[in-house]
Amino acid sequence: MSDLSQIDTLILCGGLGNRLRIAIGENQKVMAEINGRPFLDLILSHIKQQGLQRVIFCTGYRSQSVETYYQTQNPGLKFEFSREAEPLGTGGAIKNAEHFILSDPFFVMNGDSFCPLDFAQLLEFHRSRQARITIVVSEVKDAREYGSVRLDNASRVLSFDEKKAGAGKKMASAGIYCFNRDVLSLMAWGTSFSLEEDLFPSLKETDLAGFVTGEIFYDIGTPERYSQAKQTLRKGGESGQS
Repeated sequence: MSDLSQIDTLILCGGLGNRLRIAIGENQKVMAEINGRPFLDLILSHIKQQGLQRVIFCTGYRSQSVETYYQTQNPGLKFEFSREAEPLGTGGAIKNAEHFILSDPFFVMNGDSFCPLDFAQLLEFHRSRQARITIVVSEVKDAREYGSVRLDNASRVLSFDEKKAGAGKKMASAGIYCFNRDVLSLMAWGTSFSLEEDLFPSLKETDLAGFVTGEIFYDIGTPERYSQAKQTLRKGGESGQS
């Protein structure tokens, strides 16, 4: 079994969260409360259970609230903080944290979504496919709000359509990735860019793999999804239908 304690985990938690303002005000969305605790605590609790030990927070908007809170917590994880002076997008935030990243490969996840994933299985899959990036995908009932992922029979990513129109059940990105460190060399320093819209389309088919999980992910990016997550996770549920 792979030793996950040696694998770094980057958590993207610098987004503005404009759509969620009506529900949480000016707060950083990853600090939105679920059961009286920051949503980010759910992610950290799960990755600790999985054996991961080192977390790099990629902060931006309201960075101080995330940093101050987790600098005073001692959940048995090692924390590093990579702050962006200006919004850099999902891709730019990862490049900005490059000097903190010690492992190869490393995990990346969105701080406003939660999926009770088996990270050892993800790592084994990533290595077996010899991919440069593996995207975790899960089926959703309505793909209009998510990045829709199309895979071939060999689990290669054929297309990644970020939040384009088209209702109906589809495979969507769960906001969790496994990256080979050499991908960082493809990223421009100090520029704002998106993983989904800029980096992924620039890669070859053989560079991207899709890891299909039966676990459902919870996303709090809108007031409606935040309310749904609060109701479901209040009951202690960590799996079900999204």
